[in-house]
Amino acid sequence: MWRDTFLADSERRRIYEEEARKKELWLQLVEARAASGLTQKQVAERMGVSQAQVARIEKAGYDAYTLRTLRRYIEALGNEFSLDVKVKKGEDAIEPYLVTEV
Repeated sequence: MWRDTFLADSERRRIYEEEARKKELWLQLVEARAASGLTQKQVAERMGVSQAQVARIEKAGYDAYTLRTLRRYIEALGNEFSLDVKVKKGEDAIEPYLVTEV
């Protein structure tokens, strides 16, 4: 299968996994906001930023997150959500930030 051949190269695998983690994060943010019943505009108002900034945070492939921004975003969703960060050693130095319902 072409995927197995492609991912056999360690550098390609690293890039692929990094991109997959980015996708997982923005998707989790969008799903969490939807579960909270809030619009981007409402989250923006709670964060004190523009709706465009929230759209940028939720954009597929966006990777300029800061821990502070993510924390503020999660706080804007309400008390039902939390932000978990996992750090690993080795090839997977940092795992994605996870948004989970409490």
